[in-house]
Amino acid sequence: MDLGLRNKKALVTGASRGLGLATALALSGEGAEVAINSRDSERLQRAAAQIARQTGGKTLALPGDLSKPEFASSLPVNAAERLGGLDILVVNSGGPPPGRFEEFDDAAWQAAVNLMLLGAVRLIRAALPSLRRSNSPAVLTITSYAIKQPIANLVLSNSVRAAVAGLTKTLALELGGDGIRVNSVLPAWTETERVKELIADRARRAGSTPEEETRKQAAESPLGRMATPDEFGRVAAFLCSPAASFLTGVMLPVDGGMYKGTF
Repeated sequence: MDLGLRNKKALVTGASRGLGLATALALSGEGAEVAINSRDSERLQRAAAQIARQTGGKTLALPGDLSKPEFASSLPVNAAERLGGLDILVVNSGGPPPGRFEEFDDAAWQAAVNLMLLGAVRLIRAALPSLRRSNSPAVLTITSYAIKQPIANLVLSNSVRAAVAGLTKTLALELGGDGIRVNSVLPAWTETERVKELIADRARRAGSTPEEETRKQAAESPLGRMATPDEFGRVAAFLCSPAASFLTGVMLPVDGGMYKGTF
């Protein structure tokens, strides 16, 4: 299937590694021109070089910290100027630290809200003028299957990503009249650096080993394994694409069946 992404202009945040990088790779592989963002300039440049090497596509590296309001508000404008427009915004960020409710003070909660929720608000708000000029505009938030089934020791992520999902669904209703589709993709346990860090924390708390915790987590899926980043990236690229032109307000798990609910 041709996803219709050739020459589309996309901005992907949190894209120096993991799910953001996988999404940028998938979009570029389908012919989109991609701008990527991360706080780590050196790692971001390596990611841009990897994308260009693997796909041959145009890739811009735009480093900066999304927790800073002025940067988050200027990034989509800068990306649109550099790319010559903006058709797709993929909102992704690193996750907050693992831990239980009583381990976090107000500052930790505020930092999580500022990065994940207010970062999304600022990015989308700044991108709207450019998206309204596109003939196939799409916003995709990357949240987590934890918005449906909370994950132990991730109280910050469970809570704030649920708020991002609420924002996503609301904007799908508000922006549909402008032709802007707004969806969310809900990854479960995927073979990324972030998951390795979470597994290590889980093993420490359980007095176990990362290998044992990885095995137990993989067994939660009927497929008996975690996802690979490229499996996630292909789903994300589809939701952003004109091939998904009648999908909006969707919360799509990419979880290998780990979520056990009916709805």
